[in-house]
Amino acid sequence: MSTHATAKIFNVQKYSIYDGPGIRTIVFFSGCPLRCLWCSNPEGQRLEPAVRLFQNLCVRCGACVPACPEGLHAMAGEPPRHTVKSAGCTGCGACVQACPEHALAISGEERSIDSLLEEVLEDRVFYETSGGGVTASGGEPLAQWQAVRELFVRCLAEGVPTAMETTGFAEPAVVAELAKVTNLFLYDLKDMNSDRHKAATGVDNVRILDNLAWLLDEGYEVLVRMPLVHGCNTQEGETEARIAFLSRWKDAPNFKGVDLLPYHKLGVQKYEQLGMAYQLDASASVDEAYLARTRDAFEAAGIATNIVRH
Repeated sequence: MSTHATAKIFNVQKYSIYDGPGIRTIVFFSGCPLRCLWCSNPEGQRLEPAVRLFQNLCVRCGACVPACPEGLHAMAGEPPRHTVKSAGCTGCGACVQACPEHALAISGEERSIDSLLEEVLEDRVFYETSGGGVTASGGEPLAQWQAVRELFVRCLAEGVPTAMETTGFAEPAVVAELAKVTNLFLYDLKDMNSDRHKAATGVDNVRILDNLAWLLDEGYEVLVRMPLVHGCNTQEGETEARIAFLSRWKDAPNFKGVDLLPYHKLGVQKYEQLGMAYQLDASASVDEAYLARTRDAFEAAGIATNIVRH
């Protein structure tokens, strides 16, 4: 019996068509070492569960305050305002059960690999007819690499293809271990400038670029995904730097090209629900002309490129 029979998960999404080929089931693993300013899944940044408060539903009755064994809820002010701390949440759900208006939810739970595999296999017919499979996302799947490996080993044994959405920020040995059981990496390339990368994500890009180069050099299938956020990673010369880095693999059959991901505001409301500050605004959006120029530059360099909108 494996010692990694469980995983910390904050969502399982079915029937996705954006996260790898075909129709896919996405398993969202909790925990991420990055803190990207544009993160659309802030509830998955921590390994621990997180309380989400829907202020529009809360009637300030205070029922959750005594219900929480960790004392994370409070009512203060006049009129009273409900505040909650996610740090320290054990995911017991007592506050959710006490709330009469369904204004609270817990993101994050520990799931057995058995139960995750069972849920993935429910849609086997869709994978077979569409060329789909399972995708590990997050958070950052590499933060729970042993659990991802076990799930992927068991999926492959059932004939279900595997893919992983990743920042690539992990020890090389971890990436090498997961590469053995991952059919396709959906690999983020956020910024070629290491200082800018650290300012926008909290970490530099040295390990990320090294791991990406290793995967491509070793023949593993990689689709590079580029979030484009105005004011963060769209500075002059950035597109040229990305093209220069990737051009050495432009004719490699395992390099599956580039997806451009223009900034979107999906997930912004989660920050308020989690009591977190969101630091970007409408100026982070990139315009159509920039997207077209960027796509054309990659294609002129011989790199297949798509614009993916959510």
